[in-house]
Amino acid sequence: MSIGSLGIKVGMTQIFDEKNACIPVTLIKIGPCIVTQIKTIASDGYNAIQLGFDISQNNKYGLKKLSTTKALQGHLKKSGVPDCHYLKEYQVNQPENFELGQKFDITNFSSAQYVDVRGKTIGKGFAGTVKRYHFGRGPMTHGSKNHREPGSIGAGTTPGRVYPGKRMAGQLGGKQITLKRLTVLRVDQEENLLVVKGSVPGKPGNLISLTPCLS
Repeated sequence: MSIGSLGIKVGMTQIFDEKNACIPVTLIKIGPCIVTQIKTIASDGYNAIQLGFDISQNNKYGLKKLSTTKALQGHLKKSGVPDCHYLKEYQVNQPENFELGQKFDITNFSSAQYVDVRGKTIGKGFAGTVKRYHFGRGPMTHGSKNHREPGSIGAGTTPGRVYPGKRMAGQLGGKQITLKRLTVLRVDQEENLLVVKGSVPGKPGNLISLTPCLS
């Protein structure tokens, strides 16, 4: 069972099963990821490992290098690992089974496995309620000017305020979301590619996190 890993969304395609049913799938380039820190209950209060994504081997996917602080540079130098711009923690039960500099690749995954995929959705800017929440529009004729307006957002004197969570216009997309229980259909060890059923957040080239599904 995988402990989780970082990968890059390559894109979407389709495959056909033994019954010739068309299945939409997403290709995910896994790792390589390097253990940059090991946390234990004695030192940190919980057991976890910190993985760094080796960006040097994934330049063709357009992943940008982040500006690293001196503190992060010292942290990575202390661990004796290459310059990793993207770090992610994964909780484990037995941290003593890992060591600094250990690499993780696609061999950590298996077909027919369920994974939770977390990534950043495509940002679409400031959007109205029709696009953001699929509100119905108002009348288009008979003198109406309420075509794409949100309508009432609450009563007047009582309660005299707008309730929190009211669906209104605002930023659409560009948020971290998690899709649960996606099926791994195939594992390509030559290209380090996972074939996951369905879509995952973000556009091609986005960094995503995969963790084994526990439910």
